[in-house]
Amino acid sequence: MKAFHAYDVRGIYNQDFNKDDVYKIGYFLPNLLKTDRILVGRDVRVSSPEIFEYLCKGITDNGADVYSIGLSTTPMVYFAGAKHNYKAAVMITASHNSAPYNGLKISRENALPVGYESGLKELETMINEDEIEINDSPGKIYEIDVRAEYIAFLSKYKPNLSGMKIAVDCSNGMAALLIKDLLGEKPLYLYDTLDGTFPNHEANPLVPENIIDLQNLVRKEKADIGIIFDGDADRVMFVDENGRFISPDLMIAVLADYYKNDNGNFLQDIRTSKAVSEYIGKRFTKNMWRVGRAFAAVKLRELHGVFGGELAGHYYFRDFYYSDSGLMACLILLNVMAENHTKGISVSQMMAKIEAYQNSGEINFKIEKKKEAMEAVKDYFFAEAKPTDFFDFDGYRVEYTDWWFNIRPSNTEPYLRLIVEAKSKDLLDEKIAKLKEIIEQFK
Repeated sequence: MKAFHAYDVRGIYNQDFNKDDVYKIGYFLPNLLKTDRILVGRDVRVSSPEIFEYLCKGITDNGADVYSIGLSTTPMVYFAGAKHNYKAAVMITASHNSAPYNGLKISRENALPVGYESGLKELETMINEDEIEINDSPGKIYEIDVRAEYIAFLSKYKPNLSGMKIAVDCSNGMAALLIKDLLGEKPLYLYDTLDGTFPNHEANPLVPENIIDLQNLVRKEKADIGIIFDGDADRVMFVDENGRFISPDLMIAVLADYYKNDNGNFLQDIRTSKAVSEYIGKRFTKNMWRVGRAFAAVKLRELHGVFGGELAGHYYFRDFYYSDSGLMACLILLNVMAENHTKGISVSQMMAKIEAYQNSGEINFKIEKKKEAMEAVKDYFFAEAKPTDFFDFDGYRVEYTDWWFNIRPSNTEPYLRLIVEAKSKDLLDEKIAKLKEIIEQFK
């Protein structure tokens, strides 16, 4: 089955996986996680009801019970699973992918992620090799409601937004389920109806064309901030009052302003701007780790870290079972923005105090010889000058005094990804040109 990946099970439904595969996943999941009750939530995609049906049939045929919370955000599943001591929880979603996709995000106790190296590989083997024997005492499906409890939890972080004009794009995704309970009717809303066909734009805020409508709304209405969520609301991103997209990794630094009375460890992924640790390094201890929830949530718990984040717009919190929540991150970050607003400091001015480097953004290369290209890049720059720092746990991050780069293979797509930062635009352009020259030899 093509749908098993590093972080989850995901692909084009009825092409990469189908209802029979989902049934088998459901059947073997109680064996994998050694439990007789499984929490299940789902997004609004057209294929989600059928996936829910066959997942539940598999689970109950094994003799385990399903506790369904119905339509939900992915973080809502993390919350309910951890708070109510489920040893297994499943969210049916393909997150930011387009409408034909769907998938399953699986968690174990304490909302810990089940990735390929922490259970999905074993589950895949069970599906391919083990026999199905329908239990004589099938499990049952119970409908439960955690919405009010989850809203009450998030409401603790609600900011005072008086005097601020806010624009919010829900991308027709699951953020629309809860956002007005948290921010009310006052913000300017875009695409705040649930629609799993995503008729206005794909639910991936990292793709520039998907944020154009939000940028236009912010500029037209002179909003103080623009907010956009992905399809399952585990990620959130922002544009400033000028409609300029804010690189999500920089928001890790803003989180530190919220936790100004705290200290300890924070987590960033290997692609994060050096500006983040330079801005908050005096109060918090930087820890860098691999990209993806399957790694980040586990690492933050191991560190007893306060918060963490990724370039992709995931933000993790000690007070949220070391898991990521787009809505919680949104509320916390809005607290900081609102406080600055009362002092006459705009979002762009706030970010200017953090942003200290010219950044390339993520550059993708579709090449076959990923490993060879990475080695060639590393060897060239090591020969040119000894780096000030070097990390090799998720591709390579090579740092020098006035610039750095990260080159890594994608875990989910056939790309080699490159990010470069430098103190000046000229230096950035020079280094990008050399890196491209080396990498493109391996196309």
